[in-house]
Amino acid sequence: MNRQSLQRHLSTLSAVLVLVLGTAAGPAAAAEKGMMDIIKEVAKEKGVLGVASFDAQGNLALPEGYRQWVFVGAPVTPNDMNDGKAAFPEFHHVYIDPGSFKQYQETGKFRDGTVIVKELVSVGAKKGASGNGYFPGEFTGLAVSVKNSVRFANEPGNWGYFGFDAENGKSLLPTAKAQPTEACSPCHLKNAAQDLIFTQHYPVLRAAKPK
Repeated sequence: MNRQSLQRHLSTLSAVLVLVLGTAAGPAAAAEKGMMDIIKEVAKEKGVLGVASFDAQGNLALPEGYRQWVFVGAPVTPNDMNDGKAAFPEFHHVYIDPGSFKQYQETGKFRDGTVIVKELVSVGAKKGASGNGYFPGEFTGLAVSVKNSVRFANEPGNWGYFGFDAENGKSLLPTAKAQPTEACSPCHLKNAAQDLIFTQHYPVLRAAKPK
């Protein structure tokens, strides 16, 4: 972020601070919490503060509220169509954080700080009221991709990949460490349509990208 952009962002945050301080009512603690929540949301939207949260060891915290983010697609590669050996036999419900989606609409690029969540869902029923097909079953896991040019400076595309699956397969871990480069990056480099993201499978992103 250059100096001019930083100054604009700080000016925006300052304006929000003045507005909240001038209008907040009720107990001081509640007013302060409301003020900080608003500032954080503005900072996330402007790219000053990312939605990814890391601890001192570099572990990523499980993203909060991702089901309220922008849903971009739900590809599935069922075992039935892959000789029973699909690498990823489940649905992938994919979300992108709202601030990054907004910037993607404007620039057609994934900004530094972009977070993409892939929620894994088993294939459930194969018959429905509308006919035969593949219908989502139960949640089975969660994977997250984070673009960060500082934290992942040596990773392809500056993307880090995280898996939050618990060993019992029934719950998610509160934090996850970055996976080794060879776990995800080679496939993304070889097959993803844009910046290591499989936009060819995400119609919402394709429609959002500026022409």
